Amino acid sequence: MSRDANDGLSRRGFLAISATTLGGVMLAPGIRLIEIAAARSPEQAVSKLVRWGLLIDINKCAPGCSECVKACATENAIKSTGHARTDPQWIRKVELKDMRTGRTSSVPVMCQHCEHPPCVDVCPTGASFKRADGIVLVDRHICIGCRYCMMACPYKARSIVFEEVTGQNADVPRGKGCAEACTLCVHRVDRDQQPACVEACARAGHNAMIFGDLNDPQSEIAQRVAKYASTHIRADLLLNPGVRYQGL
Repeated sequence: MSRDANDGLSRRGFLAISATTLGGVMLAPGIRLIEIAAARSPEQAVSKLVRWGLLIDINKCAPGCSECVKACATENAIKSTGHARTDPQWIRKVELKDMRTGRTSSVPVMCQHCEHPPCVDVCPTGASFKRADGIVLVDRHICIGCRYCMMACPYKARSIVFEEVTGQNADVPRGKGCAEACTLCVHRVDRDQQPACVEACARAGHNAMIFGDLNDPQSEIAQRVAKYASTHIRADLLLNPGVRYQGL
């Protein structure tokens, strides 16, 4: 089965259409999903030639720094619910320690935007989907909150909205009962801007994050990946994430 968002109708696509059909009449969400997957912006279409990615140099990521986490929360209007276990967090800092050497590392972890995303494979309605340019998203209009994607994600990057959402960013619609995760700030990318976490890291003077087109040999991220060793988290799963780590 093809994993590309623009490929022909699959079993998952059939279920998505079935879920949005009533009495033989196609409802808007099914159409909206196709439009979102196919259109990057009114001026520029999403292209398979592009593979958006993020390279994180953990040697530059300062322990205790949470500027990327704060910027993500601000940009996407993510507010604490007062319940730590259910608070949505699209990016989190994970502290790692090498038990052999004692070396510690501070690692930002978010949706890894896999080429072969398990969350998309298990979604029964097609709400989880991958754009042609590699960004993995959730269509909240047809998400039923089943949490299959949360269970399938090996990075614990998905969460679900448990409470009513207020004070939203109009560019980042969220809804109670819907699954969600890092979008690589797709609303900013589609305007040729950097993700909020990348800008915040640069403002803090760390410059630990590089965002760009992995398929463009002239881009900074592609040149860094070609020149220096980098790896994926759980590379053994062969998901080919768009997020890579240097120094891990």
